[in-house]
Amino acid sequence: MTQGPKIGRTIADSTPHWPDPARPPKGAPNILMVLFDDVGFSDFGCYGSPISTPTIDAVAGRGVRYSGFHTTAMCSTTRAALLTGRNHHSVGVGCLANFDSGYPGYRGKIAREAGTLPEMLKPHGYRSYMVGKWHVTPLTETGATGPFDGWPLGRGFDRYYGFMDAETDQYAPELVRDNTPIDPPGTYETGYHLTPDLVDQTIRYIADHTADAPDVPWFTLLSFGACHAPHQAPRDLILKYDQLFSRGWDVEREERLARQKAMGLVPPDTALPPRNDHVKAWDEHSPDEQRLFSRLQGAYAAMLEHADQNLARLMAFLDEAGLTDDTLVLILSDNGASQEGGPLGMVNAMGPFNMKFEPMEEKLARIDDIGGPDTHSNFPLGWAMASNTPLRRYKQNTHGGGVRDPLVISWPSRLPARGELRDPFAHVSDVVPTLLDLLGVTPPEVIAGVEQMPLEGTSFAASLTDPAAPAKSGPQHFEMFGHRGIWSEGWKAVTYHPPGRPFDADVWELYHLEKDFAETRDLAAAEPERLQAMIDLWWTQAERCKVLPLDDRFGPRFAENAARVHGPRNRFVFHRGMGHVPTDVAPDVRSRSYSIEADARLAAGDEGVLIAHGDATCGYSLCVRDGRLHHVMNVGSTLVTVSSDRDIPPGNRRLGVAVTSTSGERRLRLMIDGAPAGETTTPLAFHNFISWSGLDIGRDRGSPVAPYPAPFSFTGLLRKVTVVMDDDQALDGEGIAAAEMARQ
Repeated sequence: MTQGPKIGRTIADSTPHWPDPARPPKGAPNILMVLFDDVGFSDFGCYGSPISTPTIDAVAGRGVRYSGFHTTAMCSTTRAALLTGRNHHSVGVGCLANFDSGYPGYRGKIAREAGTLPEMLKPHGYRSYMVGKWHVTPLTETGATGPFDGWPLGRGFDRYYGFMDAETDQYAPELVRDNTPIDPPGTYETGYHLTPDLVDQTIRYIADHTADAPDVPWFTLLSFGACHAPHQAPRDLILKYDQLFSRGWDVEREERLARQKAMGLVPPDTALPPRNDHVKAWDEHSPDEQRLFSRLQGAYAAMLEHADQNLARLMAFLDEAGLTDDTLVLILSDNGASQEGGPLGMVNAMGPFNMKFEPMEEKLARIDDIGGPDTHSNFPLGWAMASNTPLRRYKQNTHGGGVRDPLVISWPSRLPARGELRDPFAHVSDVVPTLLDLLGVTPPEVIAGVEQMPLEGTSFAASLTDPAAPAKSGPQHFEMFGHRGIWSEGWKAVTYHPPGRPFDADVWELYHLEKDFAETRDLAAAEPERLQAMIDLWWTQAERCKVLPLDDRFGPRFAENAARVHGPRNRFVFHRGMGHVPTDVAPDVRSRSYSIEADARLAAGDEGVLIAHGDATCGYSLCVRDGRLHHVMNVGSTLVTVSSDRDIPPGNRRLGVAVTSTSGERRLRLMIDGAPAGETTTPLAFHNFISWSGLDIGRDRGSPVAPYPAPFSFTGLLRKVTVVMDDDQALDGEGIAAAEMARQ
């Protein structure tokens, strides 16, 4: 046992002592984990795509690619399993970070009993850095007061720069540095985009670390926003793909599968499954529809290529710093490609969620806006299907298209493989055990005084050097929104669950994955006993891993969570000097009557935003311009503006708007010092969602709600803004759920 210092009366009869610092295992590598969002199984070039990803392909060329790697079908859940080495339900993130259902497996937050990888590495001398998307903290806990115990720094990371939500605008992101919201360092007009910024910050963290502690290993998680909607990327890259994708998703699937077979990524007899539900043949769409769909897919492809280009800068930095050989690199996606774009895709996803639908003519009129700062685009189902080639269904589903994903690993100094393939089944919960195995580290039994639950994943480290290494021995279950699946000994049972159907009425399918990569030959009728044994095994695993109770009530889940979190509060006071307010913490004015009043002092010529919530795709603003008061409702890029009928007198003023909701109509009345100052009516409203972007006082800091030059900061003295909401809200639970699901 190490002795402490001897303390005498003077320094002469005292002996100092310095505790031994935490020391890493001999030969411990740096670890760089690059996590993409909503990128399908076939979207990297080295997995069969024509999308340009030379950086990722080069990493694969000096390492291995896995064809049997599986995730959890959604972003929050995969992150929870990836960080902890346990199943996502087991650690309390059975679904999304967006709500807490009150059951142990569905708290929206990683349990303290489930230590994260940075928490496990800290006693072994590692420093850990996180850049990019987090989304494993309840969004109602992402405001200025936290609590911060579920934020990255609260779960073991030493530094953090990124965004807390499922998505963010790539030109005007809602950024956090460590525990503090900050403004992005640029704008669309100055050439800013989030992806280069995230890579810049990653390079900075590693460069700072190398300067201060070159002999200390680091773990860095770079979690891109790419390729989650909104698909936003440089225009030249988007246009580059117009001609390529004009051939359509049917040809694209065939060509990707052919490349995958040539690579040996899938067996030679792999067949494409039929088109997914609600996907028509490409040739059944009109030329205008094809032109729009090609551009929407081009925005997705450009976003991925843009991320790869910037990843090249990070890899070049590792080379320049002499770090490449001793850095273990993992590149993966969190789930399959997204189905949230629907059959026809979206230019601005916010409109339909507020009953302002996008006719094809409107989408075509905005085709050249796609990928820009005033769009929130997502591609149609057919292109998501192509992204997941040759697998069935999408993100959210437990068929292969939702849970089978790319995984690239390299470690030049220790892994001799160069461009090799690995096909054993592996799961995202196996990543932490694999890394600990490679380091020779045992997970701690106690972290911060909390006894730890055992790891549930198993190491696949042996397969890195031995292509014949067996897959994991135990079963692996899947569940998402009632969709279920289980893998065991090369077989998979899976069921697709339509919301509202009794769970006992779900039809289970059975596939021998070792002989049927794409899940095309259902053996349920031929092997009923095996299928029943697999179903029984699923229920056993579900009970053990906190999957129960099954719940497919999308609407009630989200509506109940919103009502519980906000409670009876209907009055918000925002004082000058405060920071940005995330949308889940801001006043919820959907489908209700409310009033806003700003307490301000103005001189002649003062102008600017008093309060703004949202962005160019949806939101509201109360502002002063040209001497008058204006209230703007932006519903899916359709603007409703009411302006005061007179100038605002200089001096101390109360400036406000009252919005009265009645059936099918909204009445907007401006007020100056309590007196009416102009009104209008509109059928438009924020039915189910205002915006993914949050609220600001005294400015509109990001993508502006109204056509004024952001941030359009108020030049007078703004003391406070008060928002009061009536109790007439009638939440459409299913509508809220649809909007929230599109956000994931």
